[in-house]
Amino acid sequence: MKSLDDLKKIREKAQRKVTMRDKQDGTRILVGMATCGISAGARPVMNKFVEEIAERDIENITVTPVGCIGECAIEPIVEVLEGDKRTTYCKVDEDVAQRIIDEHILGGKIVKDNIIGKFRV
Repeated sequence: MKSLDDLKKIREKAQRKVTMRDKQDGTRILVGMATCGISAGARPVMNKFVEEIAERDIENITVTPVGCIGECAIEPIVEVLEGDKRTTYCKVDEDVAQRIIDEHILGGKIVKDNIIGKFRV
């Protein structure tokens, strides 16, 4: 049985995740969550982004699940939108998601190993 304080902490954590998905300003991370993306492992990738951003209290960033991005063979696909700038990553797993947060979101450097141009034929 959880205490009232435990339940309040769980509620606050869940509310932060919901708030994170509703923001429309700042940097946006779109995770392809259609059937093709989910079958390729997009759900743990989405969870990794949401959990890392919440745990590290990174502000002005939104994580949003979206439908098929159109390149099913190279899912999971993640797009990072920063104003007019769009960076598309593919074959993203939890380790790559961590690198995107550390190197791209916080460090300002694109993770070149997983940009879509390396996988498209």
